[in-house]
Amino acid sequence: MGSVTLYHAHLPVLTGGYVGVDVFFVISGFLITSHLLRDVLTRGRLDFGRFYARRARRILPASFAVLLATLVAAVFVVPPAQLRQVAHDAVMTALYVPNWAYAAGGTDYLAQSDAPSLFQHYWSLGVEEQFYLVWPLLLVVAFALVRRRKTRLAGVLGAIAVVSFLLCVVLTRTSEPWAFFGLHTRAWEFAAGGLVALLLSGRWRLPRSAATVAGWLGAAALAWSLFAFTDATEFPGAAAAVPVLGTALVILGGASAPPHGPGALLSWRPAVFLGEISYSLYLVHWPVLTLAQAAVGAEHPLRIRYTLLLAVLCVPLAWVLYRYVENPLRRSARLSALPARTTLTSALAGSLVAVVAAAGVFGIAVAAPTSTSRTVRPTAATLSPDATPFVPANLQPALDKASTDNPAVYADGCHLEFSSTAPPGDCRFGTNAAAPHVLLFGDSHAAQWFPALDALADDGAISLQSVTKSGCPAASISVDFTSQSGPIAYPQCEIWRDAMLKQIAADPPQLIVLSDDSAPPLPDGGTPTAAQWQQAVAQTLSRLPQQSRVLVIGDTPLPGTPPSACLSAHLDDAASCALPKATAVRSDFIAAERAAAKAAHAQFADVDDYLCNDTSCPSIISNRLVYRDGSHLTATAARSLAPELGRAVRAALG
Repeated sequence: MGSVTLYHAHLPVLTGGYVGVDVFFVISGFLITSHLLRDVLTRGRLDFGRFYARRARRILPASFAVLLATLVAAVFVVPPAQLRQVAHDAVMTALYVPNWAYAAGGTDYLAQSDAPSLFQHYWSLGVEEQFYLVWPLLLVVAFALVRRRKTRLAGVLGAIAVVSFLLCVVLTRTSEPWAFFGLHTRAWEFAAGGLVALLLSGRWRLPRSAATVAGWLGAAALAWSLFAFTDATEFPGAAAAVPVLGTALVILGGASAPPHGPGALLSWRPAVFLGEISYSLYLVHWPVLTLAQAAVGAEHPLRIRYTLLLAVLCVPLAWVLYRYVENPLRRSARLSALPARTTLTSALAGSLVAVVAAAGVFGIAVAAPTSTSRTVRPTAATLSPDATPFVPANLQPALDKASTDNPAVYADGCHLEFSSTAPPGDCRFGTNAAAPHVLLFGDSHAAQWFPALDALADDGAISLQSVTKSGCPAASISVDFTSQSGPIAYPQCEIWRDAMLKQIAADPPQLIVLSDDSAPPLPDGGTPTAAQWQQAVAQTLSRLPQQSRVLVIGDTPLPGTPPSACLSAHLDDAASCALPKATAVRSDFIAAERAAAKAAHAQFADVDDYLCNDTSCPSIISNRLVYRDGSHLTATAARSLAPELGRAVRAALG
């Protein structure tokens, strides 16, 4: 797991280090299938209790030790606003289902902007534990059905691998988190190792010359995936076949012990040492790195020299865990002699202890204050605002409610998510049907303005229609979707955009309000330049009906990480969580949008002067929390700008 550790430490050249987990799955499938076949072939049956007890002694002691230590450390290091999530993730880990929890929550493994879970690395252990639960039973049943014929059993395992691989490829394109974290989409990697074990279960071996070639081909495939894959690689998908097949070839070639194969490198003493402590190293490296980042704040990313130093320090820490926890309990003759029922009961007790500990952390999080006892007098939005120097008791929304302070269009179905392309129906708002028809068009950065425009609609000033879609700018540019494992293909965006432009042309509103995130992910893995963005905005403006007036709202500051975490740790020094204006405001893109609007004779509104002063963009203005996450305004902050936006709308309507 050294490659995973260095990848998480951001070693620049090891851009595909995450494939170390795939290598682990293949090796695990090979070893477990080898043990199972040995028992089934020699004894004609399998002692399930003994098998599961052996696995529990191998995996759980070190796993629970790191889980509990991480929970204790989190209480002292993690911002209070994030402790509830820490407790939730710890419970999912203790119940052996962290991978399903991360898939359901859309966790971004390869391209996260928010603070990642302290227990995110346990996803692979969750997959492995679920594999251990299912695989022995499946193997025994299949072996009985094919009448103990290994060739037929190979066909069964091959069929499982093919079906799982196809699911992996399809879901990587359509629902990537489920492809990344699911057992059903990772089973083929274990099955690949199982097929090698089945092939080597007899006396057959590759000739040494062929084994040498196979070993080095496999090693080359692994090296290529480690250094050529990046966060933008569509993964797991078909790309995962490279490290999986490479690992299978290395095992297959190594079984013949060729003198000139890669086995000589793998038997090198430092490599053997790292192999011995690899499980413990995998367990400790992630909490060390994430807790260190939490200690300095997500808004101050650790430099590579520090993350690499931490990765090196994890080696002796992993050795301690291996020497005094993992190895003694795994090899203890006394524990091995215990009945399987006793070992498995102890495993359940360990889970219970972890759940109770997580409940304690949750209680600490609930009891932690989310503000000072002081209040501030609410004021209207002003130019060049000052940061409120503390977290007021009358903060709107409260820190623990920040992530849910969304525009109403998210709840009523008028804001489309990733897979949707059809119009959501009649999404018109307002109390005066005779008021000017105003249409809001764009991605989630357009949807964030809905509360301000909705306030105008409630006053009868406009009749508002909302047409927005997550990750899909109104600007005419091909984009990918920022999935939970980096950008993935997003054909739904162009389908929806073209449909909306046709709909707008068929029923032109009096005013079109257009706004977007000006840095969407492109198919090549990058983001557009200011010149590309200007051209994309201009192209959409040229496609809008001439009888409609247009207002372009410039993009808002980009926090990058949710300020609520920083604020929860600095209740009396909220100003320290303000964003540097130089990095938060993308002035070149705002200039590009302004130029595109001017060329199309459209109006342009830049609200950044109401969100930032000369040097910074405060996270709290008056009693308002400005940002709900790392990219969007809270609905409260957007609503406070209704008067300013109203002036821009009236000017655009003429």
